[in-house]
Amino acid sequence: MIEILTPADLGRARVTGALVADILYTMKSRATVGTNLLDIDRWTKEMIVEAGAESCYVDYEPSFGRGPFGHYICTAVNDAVLHGKPHDYTLADGDLLTLDLAVLKSGIAADSAISFIVGDSRPAESVALIEVTERALKAAIAAAVPGARIGDLSHTIGTVLSEAGYPINVEFGGHGIGSTMHQDPHVPNNGRPGRGYKLRPGLLLALEPWVMADTDKLVTDADGWTLRSKTGARTAHSEHTIAITPGGAEILTLPSQ
Repeated sequence: MIEILTPADLGRARVTGALVADILYTMKSRATVGTNLLDIDRWTKEMIVEAGAESCYVDYEPSFGRGPFGHYICTAVNDAVLHGKPHDYTLADGDLLTLDLAVLKSGIAADSAISFIVGDSRPAESVALIEVTERALKAAIAAAVPGARIGDLSHTIGTVLSEAGYPINVEFGGHGIGSTMHQDPHVPNNGRPGRGYKLRPGLLLALEPWVMADTDKLVTDADGWTLRSKTGARTAHSEHTIAITPGGAEILTLPSQ
């Protein structure tokens, strides 16, 4: 299903997007050396409930996962990159943490992810991984104009990642979003320009470049959810929900202040 939102829907999407961003950046500020991932999950739940919103994750049960996710935020550390299931782990200096959050409020969902380094250390490899995903996301957003095609966005992301020397996995990528978290169209992180669905005003997309330092192969943890790099290499992931407007892409998942 591909949804096209009305102007009223878009107004509600802005509220949801700002909430997602506010929660993510609050959790980033609290994710210091010694913080437990389970505390981040608990704090996230408290903010979602206080806002009168709903988690898109806690009851999420897709075919690729093992049972309901059961938590409110994805917390992926170091070699984990997607669907990181919160567990009893205490963050250490130099950890590369990815927080991925999707929330539903007033009938509209928004989805975003940020990667950052915990503590004072700044390992060069981690800095480079984060920077390239952010740069690929920025380039894709700039390309997301009415009349462009999904393949144009995929090609833009893939070009940035591949020119930086990173392998690209296309099993998981961006997606349409609206009244539900995951919708068509799928937006792979590499593709051919001029192909796929044509963008039109009212379409919401969650764009999410992610990379692993030296592989395009994933392995799944025993928890049935957390996806890691097969080689144990570090990873990074950046994501925004955007709305296609007559003038181009509007980023919805920016903090309210």
